[in-house]
Amino acid sequence: MDPERPTETIRAGGAEIPVLGFGTARMTGEECQRAVDAALDAGYRHIDTAQMYDNEAAVGAAISESSVDRDDIFVVTKVHPDNAAPAAVHETTRASLDRLGLDAVDLLLLHAPSDEAPLSATLGAMNELQEEGVVDHIGVSNFSVGQLESAREHSETPIVTNQVKYHPYHHQDELLEHCVDHDICLTAYSPLAEGAVPGDDRLGAVGEPYGKSAAQVALRWLVQQPTVAAIPKAASHEHIAANAAIFDFELSEDDMEAVTAVGDGVWSQLATALGLR
Repeated sequence: MDPERPTETIRAGGAEIPVLGFGTARMTGEECQRAVDAALDAGYRHIDTAQMYDNEAAVGAAISESSVDRDDIFVVTKVHPDNAAPAAVHETTRASLDRLGLDAVDLLLLHAPSDEAPLSATLGAMNELQEEGVVDHIGVSNFSVGQLESAREHSETPIVTNQVKYHPYHHQDELLEHCVDHDICLTAYSPLAEGAVPGDDRLGAVGEPYGKSAAQVALRWLVQQPTVAAIPKAASHEHIAANAAIFDFELSEDDMEAVTAVGDGVWSQLATALGLR
């Protein structure tokens, strides 16, 4: 596997985001550190964590001990919804930086809509962290189209991504259209549907002519769509490397349609809406 291939990027809102990232949800301690280390060795240059995951220290240790230059790694963390009040945004983000051992993060997200403070106040605090130079870009997670539009209106800087659940069985057509129209990256978490994708014979059949697995087909289907990045999680070196090996083939229009149909979607309609045909 060419370790440079997973570093293909999406440009959105002034950010350059590696299209394939490594998710770390539900991994902590040494397991998380080993997995992030393996991901960096495999060529991943986009690492995703969060205050909620309780693993920022492990992620930071892996980055610190890696031979990969810090400037080459796009690091994402997220403000817990309980910490959305402005003072808490400042305090907990600096605590995140301390745990990560970093002077700044490339992207800070609000993990989900919150009732702790008006969205304008939360985003205002995130904008202040940008002004202070400890956050390069900001975004959101688990936002609907309407909530994303509100975030765009309230932020002084671009909302560069909305991180949401997106995989062949769970479509995000309306949200994806909105992201394409407004220069926003849609970052797909749970891209392998919590382990359901690898055993899907329909996806396996699509991948067979390419010598690719169902999981590789699902990830390729995601990153082949405009403005979509994917952050699969894996613990074993084998799965980490396999998930990165998706840049040496390209799905045909019929293949894209077949994968979309697994979730009762219609690729032709989505492709037309996105201006791909």
